[in-house]
Amino acid sequence: MNVKRFALACVAVYVVYQIIGFTVHQVFLAETYASLASVWRPEAEMMSKMWMQFITSLVWVVLFCYIFTRGYEGKGVMEGVRYGALVGVLMGFPFSYESYMIYPIPLSLAHSWFAVTVILCVICGIVLALVYKPTEA
Repeated sequence: MNVKRFALACVAVYVVYQIIGFTVHQVFLAETYASLASVWRPEAEMMSKMWMQFITSLVWVVLFCYIFTRGYEGKGVMEGVRYGALVGVLMGFPFSYESYMIYPIPLSLAHSWFAVTVILCVICGIVLALVYKPTEA
């Protein structure tokens, strides 16, 4: 593994992950979340625990990148798309639909979470494939 490329890939994927996560949850799904306010912690309480989101995201990104590098074949962007799609389904399917089973949320929110997770992971996979690729000699 090339440590410098790995570190750059982790930084790039982390930034993309945070931007997409913020956009989806604070912009596109904000109205849905507001309508379900009784399901979530009060906003002030969630914000006081926000540091946990940054830590869990960092751990996820490092593992996402590390697993990719272990099977890296150098097949370009499509390798990142395939990897991201697999990870997205692996993570998104159980999380989204088990959350629907546990919490009183609409099925449409579970569908949104699943779709967003797959799309997020595909985009992160693309970024990872682009940044981790070997430099041209």
